[in-house]
Amino acid sequence: MPRKPEFIMPTDEEDARINQGIALDADSPELTEADFLQAQTTQQTPPAIANLRRVRGAQKSPTKTRVFMRLDPDLIARLKADGPGWQSRANDLLRQAVGL
Repeated sequence: MPRKPEFIMPTDEEDARINQGIALDADSPELTEADFLQAQTTQQTPPAIANLRRVRGAQKSPTKTRVFMRLDPDLIARLKADGPGWQSRANDLLRQAVGL
């Protein structure tokens, strides 16, 4: 079974326009044989470049307190059913329940 059964292949004319757009894009030129010959493996890359990792720094001023609590699975499922942001919605519901 194909992963994307509704995938539509471009026509020859559409494909030609796509390739023309690629050829005219100065920011992403097509790689040549010379480019591949000059390419370096990650082992050949200087360590300062090869080991770059983005790390999130400490939160400057925490706005919330981390709390661990056990809740019923059906409650969590209901909160998650509305999509991303369920923890913020739970926070809002708790604020309403205690009158804040």
